[in-house]
Amino acid sequence: MTRKQARIFTGVVAVLAGMLVNYLGDRLLGVSVELWLGISTFNGFWILDIFLVPFISGIVVAVIFGLGGKWLCYLPPIFVRLISYYNFAGPEPIPDGAMLLNFYFWILIVILVVEASAFGGVAGELIVKKTYGRHPERIAKIDKETAIAENRAAALAQEERESEHKA
Repeated sequence: MTRKQARIFTGVVAVLAGMLVNYLGDRLLGVSVELWLGISTFNGFWILDIFLVPFISGIVVAVIFGLGGKWLCYLPPIFVRLISYYNFAGPEPIPDGAMLLNFYFWILIVILVVEASAFGGVAGELIVKKTYGRHPERIAKIDKETAIAENRAAALAQEERESEHKA
């Protein structure tokens, strides 16, 4: 398996793991964010399902995938929300007293969920790298290599000037 194939495989595994975390979080909390139950829709479990579950899903994706996981973590909540909305719009019956959210209101919920997952993805990368941005060791190495190259260039320039003065 080439590096590219291994990276794609890891990405697929990470997205599926994130989807599993998201789906299990929905089921454990007993919340369907696609349904409107009136003002009672907005309770503590709903808030956890909108913010905490995707955040954890984003962390899982970023930790499994590694660097770049913060970009991949957007996919699991989108897929889970799409599948859930499709199930309520089609084969799965809507409970009594509830109604399916209008598509435009549902999109607002999806945006919240995806943003929570993005925060989780950044947190997951922080866990993987132990720092945000470049690694301090890498920066020190780059700075050292740059300094060595600048010293060589200065020495060559000095030698050229000295050889011009002799000539």
